[in-house]
Amino acid sequence: MPYLERDGDVFVLYLGNEGQTDNENRFHPDWIDAFHGLLDEVEGSEGPAALVTVATGKFYSNGLDTDWLFANFDKNCWYLDRVHTLYTRLLTFPMATVAAVNGHAFGAGAMLALSHDFRVMRADRGYWCLPEVHLGMPFTVAMNALVTGRLTNQVAVEAMTTGRRYGADDAIAAAIVDDKAEADQVLAAAVARAAALAGNRKPNLPVIKRALHARTLEGLAVVTTEENLAFAP
Repeated sequence: MPYLERDGDVFVLYLGNEGQTDNENRFHPDWIDAFHGLLDEVEGSEGPAALVTVATGKFYSNGLDTDWLFANFDKNCWYLDRVHTLYTRLLTFPMATVAAVNGHAFGAGAMLALSHDFRVMRADRGYWCLPEVHLGMPFTVAMNALVTGRLTNQVAVEAMTTGRRYGADDAIAAAIVDDKAEADQVLAAAVARAAALAGNRKPNLPVIKRALHARTLEGLAVVTTEENLAFAP
């Protein structure tokens, strides 16, 4: 389960289990609930603050919990809409958010990183990738809205239709991430970026974010059905 630490004005939300150095950090429904609970805790704090998410080991997040999904496929649309709430929550979060992409970010996990204001990626290894085209999986209407809203059209075309794996330098060139750092400095670089923005936690910030991402949020609000899932771009 995810857990929370604090570094000065910056809340650091770890995506994996405390004490476990390597985890794929997939989005089990209980994990989603725990993530929202920690965001509630952060949001309930007072004063200047910012948020960083990070993991440890090989993965930032491998996205959907496919074991749970295929074992509960009658709930697939409900589950996908629960995943979408992660993206909406982060896009509109009332303080600066930075993803410290410490390792692989695949599929829905790559989209989680996209939902932050900024991203710092490990320089030497690890990929940001949308592999759905290779897995025979559609993008939901909401996921399509997120990716096309956060990336330029041609980068979205490449990422979504080829499943390209972007290392840090290529991800920076494509404006998927904002910066890179050595493996042992990814978290520190993300915390420094977030700390510089902690003073921007003011009532107008979520208003700005909602206006900035209005079209993406509209797409994220579309309820997933068997019909629109089958024909999602």
